[in-house]
Amino acid sequence: MTSARALAGCFFAVLVSACTTTPATSSAPGSGTTPSATPSVSASPAEVIPPQPVASSVPFPLEATIPELQKAMENGELTSLELVDFYLARIAAYDDAGPKLNAFIFVNPRARKEAAALDAERAASGPRGPLHGIPVVLKDVIDTADMPTTGGSRALEGFVPDEDAFQVRKLREAGAIILGKTNLYELANGFNSVSSLGGQTLSPYDLSRDPGGSSGGSAVAVTANFAVAGFGTDSCGSVRYPAVLNDLYGLRPTAGLSSRTGLIPLSMTLDTMAPMARSVVDLAIVLDATAGKDPQDPTTVKVDASYQDAVDPNGLSGRRIGVVSFTLDPEVDQLVSAAVDDLEANGAEIVEVAMPCCSDVGPLFYEQHAGIDEYLAARPTAPVGSMREMARLNVEDAAFTELYRGEVEVKTTDFPAHREALEGRDPFRDAIVALMDENDLDALFYPESRNPAPPIGNYQEPYDCAAAPYAGLPAISVPAGFTSDGLPVGFELMGRPFAEPTLIAMASGYEAHTDHRILPPTTPPL
Repeated sequence: MTSARALAGCFFAVLVSACTTTPATSSAPGSGTTPSATPSVSASPAEVIPPQPVASSVPFPLEATIPELQKAMENGELTSLELVDFYLARIAAYDDAGPKLNAFIFVNPRARKEAAALDAERAASGPRGPLHGIPVVLKDVIDTADMPTTGGSRALEGFVPDEDAFQVRKLREAGAIILGKTNLYELANGFNSVSSLGGQTLSPYDLSRDPGGSSGGSAVAVTANFAVAGFGTDSCGSVRYPAVLNDLYGLRPTAGLSSRTGLIPLSMTLDTMAPMARSVVDLAIVLDATAGKDPQDPTTVKVDASYQDAVDPNGLSGRRIGVVSFTLDPEVDQLVSAAVDDLEANGAEIVEVAMPCCSDVGPLFYEQHAGIDEYLAARPTAPVGSMREMARLNVEDAAFTELYRGEVEVKTTDFPAHREALEGRDPFRDAIVALMDENDLDALFYPESRNPAPPIGNYQEPYDCAAAPYAGLPAISVPAGFTSDGLPVGFELMGRPFAEPTLIAMASGYEAHTDHRILPPTTPPL
């Protein structure tokens, strides 16, 4: 298993055939290695069940979108309390029992009470908006003032911050219910979903496989219909990658669109809180609720756009998409190539392009030690005061020993390679935008991963996790179908700065004409 820091350094090797120049390499102090094994789990290969589209007759509210749920609540056919109970029953049946997917670290014990209060408010004064009474889940690196925030680490077990993260406050103000906190790779520093506190999360499409990470718990919770939508954090693909491996849409926003206040950090330069959902319209609605200016995050900007308004079944018409050349697992290659054909068949013009190269992004992941120390210093009620203390408490977990020891050896980020990486961000973004300008492109297309979800304990990386965060550009991950043994695969579209409406329009146009959504075989209707 490899850390996000080491993985980011591999980004250039992944794209070397598509790059116009050979990327530079660099080294940095404290380059500790990451776990080669995960904590032992009890998982056996699932019976291979051929993929079947979601039947139109599935019992409501299974697979329902936010607009469908709101319509049912407005018509008196559903209450928020009934919706919460529906999801809690599925969590009990499939996360705690049955296949024991282990998506959650903590389930909100007040969710039913909050739902009842929102139902009473709806009856008295109407809904606050499209998220009124809608249950969502959060990756357990996102601060919540009424639930623990642990990063999956035993060192932070039971820690409850004093304040919600900024985006969590916005979700609550919009009427959303935080149904629980989800599992992840420890401190978000890898592409699997296993932690010392939360254990191993399983893919609901094949219980012998990892669901991807680091935001895999949120992805599993959403695809298994344990909640309507979920949030993770994305520093190098940690939302986009598990979203596609779980047949979801995931969106990494433009740098500055969404607040980073209240996140346990991995890379303060690259981190962002990002949504995932079963449909593009749900993704747009939760982005509407959370994007915008945060006085505590100076990088954020005011947002006037309505992302839900961008959803368009004809959103591919007249678009030009630059496709980066790729070589993948044969079956994945076939599906991703078919997605290119589908984009073209539904109105997009396809242009072959070569991705620009950039400085080594890897040193930006040496920011975690300083970032966590700063996070803990601002939260004096935390059970530990530094990452070094966390390392001492977690040393008995062999799978994470090297992760912690490697990070705490990074004494400073004041070294040449880190400075070069920071200085290279604007030129790389400008090169991407110039490429799009020269070819009159609306987006760049590339695969999400070379292979389907890996077996538990095996390491796998996204095809390109670093381009969008390094450039600060938005990227949306899109399902593209299933392999013959029922494993989801997909692709990404990366756009210009603040072009989220364009990406949402294109993804919704693709969604309207392809319908790749499949309910996991291990979590059928109850």
